[in-house]
Amino acid sequence: MAKAAQDPADYIMPLNMNGLQGRMLHTPAPKNRNREILIVYGHHALIERWWGLVQNFAEYGAVTMPDMPGFGGMDSFSKIGQKPTIDNYADYLAAFIKMQYKRRRVMIVGISFGFVVATRMLQRYPELAKRVDLLVSIVGFMHRDDFVFTTPRKQRLYSVVARFFATRPMAFLIRYAFLNRLILEKVYVRMPAGKRRLLEMDPEEFRLMLDFDLRLWHENDVRTHWMTTGEFLKIDNCKVPIDLPSWHIASRDDPYFNNQIVKEHMLVTFQDCQQVLFTARAHTPSILAGKKELAVLLPRKLRTVLAKPRM
Repeated sequence: MAKAAQDPADYIMPLNMNGLQGRMLHTPAPKNRNREILIVYGHHALIERWWGLVQNFAEYGAVTMPDMPGFGGMDSFSKIGQKPTIDNYADYLAAFIKMQYKRRRVMIVGISFGFVVATRMLQRYPELAKRVDLLVSIVGFMHRDDFVFTTPRKQRLYSVVARFFATRPMAFLIRYAFLNRLILEKVYVRMPAGKRRLLEMDPEEFRLMLDFDLRLWHENDVRTHWMTTGEFLKIDNCKVPIDLPSWHIASRDDPYFNNQIVKEHMLVTFQDCQQVLFTARAHTPSILAGKKELAVLLPRKLRTVLAKPRM
């Protein structure tokens, strides 16, 4: 691999897309590798959170990861009078690909919500699908029925809560009254996700995790977070077929999604779906995970494919 910086800041640069200011990470390809890899991150996101994943993929080609509007510190769609709909994110991603890659072929890796956006983009811009040489879902999903809910009533309740939290007054209140370290610490340890992650953390790691989690909440627009949550609780990306096969890297014990149903929905939309399971206590490894821990998201089967010369 080419010289690998240990600090992602060495590879981060400003990004100005359609009047929205954000950042973009780009690592050059190692010697004798010509693959272009685009990583589209998901919810609760920051470029630095996924640096370890970038390091893994950077062994096989040039890696690019742009901010998404309202996430990672980038301006939200509201700045230009738009709403954070899946279609608007798809249009943004298509514009980025056209700007960054021109007519070059690209491999797309979508993380969770990022895969939803990538899928919709390929459905709205089928001409771009012809330039994709590999499509990878990392804990992605396709349809509202992919979610694991104990009852339909609970699913409806989540949708109502998301819409309520997405109102301007509630989003403002959440951001400035509740997103502080004291409240986050008291709430997080009582939530299912927090309980799962705490099983593998010592007190110092828990402190670091809370500090970084607080940074994630502050770098991501609260209203965008809840409006997009409402969007994917009613998502259906199975209406338009895509002339591509897909890979689906899924958490064996994912608390949010039924992996079998996700795969079935992917088979409705894509030519094929190769699913590979990894072991983690949650939807993804810890937000503090580095290259070694995040290597599970790039399984051996996929590494074998990436190691071959790109056609």
